Amino acid sequence: MDRTSGRGQRELKVKVKTARGRKLSSTRWLERQLNDPYVRRARAEGYRGRAAYKLIELDDRYRFLKPGARVVDLGCAPGGWLQVAVARVNSDGAKPGKAVGRVLGVDLQEVAPLAGAEAHVLDFLADGADEQVRSWLGGRADVVLSDMAAASSGHRGTDHLRIVALCEAAAEFAFDVLEEGGTFVAKVLQGGAESGLQARLKRGFDKVVNVKPPASRSDSAEKYVVATGFRGRSDDEQPEAGASG
Repeated sequence: MDRTSGRGQRELKVKVKTARGRKLSSTRWLERQLNDPYVRRARAEGYRGRAAYKLIELDDRYRFLKPGARVVDLGCAPGGWLQVAVARVNSDGAKPGKAVGRVLGVDLQEVAPLAGAEAHVLDFLADGADEQVRSWLGGRADVVLSDMAAASSGHRGTDHLRIVALCEAAAEFAFDVLEEGGTFVAKVLQGGAESGLQARLKRGFDKVVNVKPPASRSDSAEKYVVATGFRGRSDDEQPEAGASG
């Protein structure tokens, strides 16, 4: 009997032998990838990475990617989140009769072209980046996404602080480009240092929730913050004349 196929039959787990010159951690990563159902599903369905399903699951729950919406994806490489956004806001016009949105991604590296999306090489932390994005969009965004993670140091506490700082910067960028009523979605790591970020978001948005989508690996400390109902910057938060933002 073939034990690797057929309804109701258990799939065999792929084991990877440790090769000469390959670290044990690399072997474990490869084994995890080969056995990850989301990795296999992404390949079968044409997504550029398993992370696409995290955005799918978040949007299925909170419904922020609506036809006609203008979306900015920070740190968009390799483009999995762009693919999801294009389909859901109809920026490729594939859904006749539905409003056509806009999807714009920025990253420090070039991203392979994707129908329905614009991908630009841009450091969102650079002076004037928010103005440049608004110019490309022809206005403000309805949604700002960030699945960015700082380079791992191998020290969990340090990595937590780095990603919280990155998320805080992404949030400040969102405050500068979002339309009132807009949504901010970003990855953070559980660890306690994000209390300042949470407080800042709660001042700027009507509702802020933290969620770990099913596609997020169970052994990962990552979670996602979904902030909806952007209130806009208050007068005392407006940047000074001549300053970026």
